[in-house]
Amino acid sequence: MAYTTINNGSLFMNPKIYTGNGSAGNSITGVNFQPDFTWIKDRDNTRNHVLTDAVRGVTKNIFSNTDGTESTDTSTLTAFNSDGFTLGNGTKVNGNSINFASWNWKANGAGSSNTNGSITSTVSVNTTSGFSIVKWSGTAANATIGHGLGSVPKMIIIKNISDAYYWVVYHQATGNTAYTRLNTTDASSSSLNMFQNYTPTDNVFYVSSQGYVNGGGGNQMIAYCFADVQGFSKMGSYVGNGSADGTFVYTGFKPAFVMAKRSNSASSADWNIRDNKRSPINVASQVLQANLSSVEGTASGTLIDIYSNGFKPRSSGSGVNAGSSLYIYMAFAEAPLVGTNNVPANAR
Repeated sequence: MAYTTINNGSLFMNPKIYTGNGSAGNSITGVNFQPDFTWIKDRDNTRNHVLTDAVRGVTKNIFSNTDGTESTDTSTLTAFNSDGFTLGNGTKVNGNSINFASWNWKANGAGSSNTNGSITSTVSVNTTSGFSIVKWSGTAANATIGHGLGSVPKMIIIKNISDAYYWVVYHQATGNTAYTRLNTTDASSSSLNMFQNYTPTDNVFYVSSQGYVNGGGGNQMIAYCFADVQGFSKMGSYVGNGSADGTFVYTGFKPAFVMAKRSNSASSADWNIRDNKRSPINVASQVLQANLSSVEGTASGTLIDIYSNGFKPRSSGSGVNAGSSLYIYMAFAEAPLVGTNNVPANAR
């Protein structure tokens, strides 16, 4: 059984859907904790994803679907609160009568200095849930960066927020010689030595002199680091079988959030995001893409079912289940299959 110390995943990572009201001071509650990283997407309109975290600070936005730099916008997320967040009157996060999705993670506030790496970083970390936010000043040289997790991160999402470089993703399934771009459909590539060909340790991860991961001239860098936590989070992979009865992917918990991408092809290789709030019953059909500004869709080629112990593609489409193709994913729990309280997760 997949016992875990986290019996309620929604206390550490929680999707929250809401409807904007167009007014500054709109308080979104029901997240169940004070988030330190909030990712918002307009479901009804073609607009950028907006990512805000407590280390960079409120009103500081980056966009998962573009290579753009950080922007300051006082009409976006203006405060992290004990049970959610407060919004300004900006249409991209709070348009009147517009439906939004938000995905929220708990770290540990604005962070503190970490000297484990060759570059001193600022780290906000929750070691229980295996998540940290890491910020540092780039040096355009090979370096190590302290992440604070005390365990090995299995997925790291990096952005140079000072310059127009694409997002870089390290994933344990593609290894330390390859990287994947969050803001494109590109297949995983080993064309650039992003991570010095070293696997992260329980203290540091490795970055090269490439501007994408360690830009010089005072470039500011941000990374979101995720470890596997039994019964709560999984940075895994699966191989598609090309059938409408897809490959079953065991996570050991009932997922609240799944983001997956076909990593060995650029064909229909979006970063598809599903969650338990937009799709509370099976089939989980409501999908947004981290690399696209598109409206929410229900494309048949991206369908999955969510179970008490994992998920299964319900399509032969290349977006989720092309035969013999490798898919990388990150998933977070609504509830463990079995927690320390011996209560099993219910099926949907």
